[in-house]
Amino acid sequence: MKNNQIARYVCAALLILLTSIAAAQQATRYVLAPGDQVAISVFDEPDLSVEFTLSDNGVLNYPLLGEIRVAGLTMPELEKRIADGLRGDYLIDPDVTVSMTQYRPFFLNGEVNRPGGYPYQPGLTLEKALALAGGLSPRAARKKIEVKRASDSSGVAVIIKMSDPVHAGDVITVPQSFF
Repeated sequence: MKNNQIARYVCAALLILLTSIAAAQQATRYVLAPGDQVAISVFDEPDLSVEFTLSDNGVLNYPLLGEIRVAGLTMPELEKRIADGLRGDYLIDPDVTVSMTQYRPFFLNGEVNRPGGYPYQPGLTLEKALALAGGLSPRAARKKIEVKRASDSSGVAVIIKMSDPVHAGDVITVPQSFF
């Protein structure tokens, strides 16, 4: 019986570890865009530690460096850009950390009970997103739900399944069923 409990604890610990690793990998691939809120900290330099929401123009006005184009960068790329800018003239070897404080929202409209914008979280699926919006209305066309990906500049909507991931900035439309 004790071996069974130990095996359960080990399995639970492994599951938590794998989930953490997957979330960290997703964060390093996440591309910053308008609406994202990030915190930038420089070790031992409180005057250079700031929090900001990325504006529509995708530019950040950072102390000592001025305007930095942030939209389209990943968090590690932004860390490197700021560290490179501070290195030499201002600091010898800056230790810069960028962390996400709030992702840009995704949007649900159409035949859902509470349409609107919702905060994105990594690992979000369509099924979970619909639950946030109070579920589908009785008139919803469940098999014709469409998404316009913020990352797709073509603006073409594609059909999405309940198990498909939702990304920050997505616009999901649930059409009305006629039968």
